[in-house]
Amino acid sequence: MLSIKTGARLVSGLLAAISFAMAHAQSYPAKPVRIIVASAPGGGTDFVGRVLASKLTDAMGQQFIVENRPGAGSMLGFEAGMRAAPDGYTFNLITPSFSITPNLYAIKFDAANDFTPVIRVASGPLIAVVHPSVPAKHLRELIALAKARPDQIAYGTSGQGGIVHLANAQFLHMAGIRMTHVPYKGGGPALTELIAGQVQLVFATPQAAMSQVKAGRIRALAVTTAARLPTEPAIPTIAEAGVPGYEVNNWHAVIGPKGVPRAIVDRLHAEIGKVIRTKEMEERLRGDGVLPAPSTPEELQEQIRREIVMWRDVVKAAGIKIQ
Repeated sequence: MLSIKTGARLVSGLLAAISFAMAHAQSYPAKPVRIIVASAPGGGTDFVGRVLASKLTDAMGQQFIVENRPGAGSMLGFEAGMRAAPDGYTFNLITPSFSITPNLYAIKFDAANDFTPVIRVASGPLIAVVHPSVPAKHLRELIALAKARPDQIAYGTSGQGGIVHLANAQFLHMAGIRMTHVPYKGGGPALTELIAGQVQLVFATPQAAMSQVKAGRIRALAVTTAARLPTEPAIPTIAEAGVPGYEVNNWHAVIGPKGVPRAIVDRLHAEIGKVIRTKEMEERLRGDGVLPAPSTPEELQEQIRREIVMWRDVVKAAGIKIQ
């Protein structure tokens, strides 16, 4: 048994450690903080990262800087963040690619465990859109058409191994149909080729697709999320429209390397939570086709682990390999 004197020393030491951690968190950040975005400037993730960095700079009195590290299916940016010192001065803004990449590449870290979750920032759907020449006004009609014409319908994506490719692959697998994959170097070129009639189907972000839908250049059939998009309530979900159980979310979240002190995580979680709940931030996120979707660190960690397994099954079932 511990003596009273030893117990008092342990309690005193614990209280001192807690006081130090709280003081450290209150003085944090003492220098600029990097937010690594594993994609090129100008895309949706980069947009979210820069808006978030600007708001955190104002809120926390220290500069938050976006660093773009694209390449190898986002692997280069993810590895750079996970290898950084866990001191609270390097974080990654991630997307579902963080859960997809370990199923397609030989990465140099354990994506299920070698990170510190902070908060999910936003989440939203992709929209299945078709060229007007496609004789399908509803998703069920598209599925019937694909069953009658296997491999004759072409779907365009933003490239092999990304969320758009995997969302399509999941749809084809669950619907029991086959189409021809045409990868492009980004979502913009894929949508341009859809409008030109070179491909018949694209899963696009609402921000990119809806102006073209409203102009009559393409037709929206369904959204990938479990719930309808609040700004476009007439568009059904894929689950409602013919593929029960289908759900794919296009999300953004903040994580750090493994071992970031909990006091810093709690401070950053609280500040980001305040930022994304403001009306201005919600409006800016809506402009990119997503909505604020804050989570606890534990909820985010569980989501990432769950999606790693989900995408592993999709990759295996669809036989996807990166050439």
